[in-house]
Amino acid sequence: MSAGAIIMLIVSLGTVWGGLAAAIIHLRRHPDDEQATEVLVSRR
Repeated sequence: MSAGAIIMLIVSLGTVWGGLAAAIIHLRRHPDDEQATEVLVSRR
């Protein structure tokens, strides 16, 4: 693999895993409202 391909691999992996970590941190700080979830489920 060329150096450019390795750099792009590292950038893309960092973006994906960084986004996952940010989503987990956000959900831990602001958990979903259970009542709102129940309303969405009951509408199905």
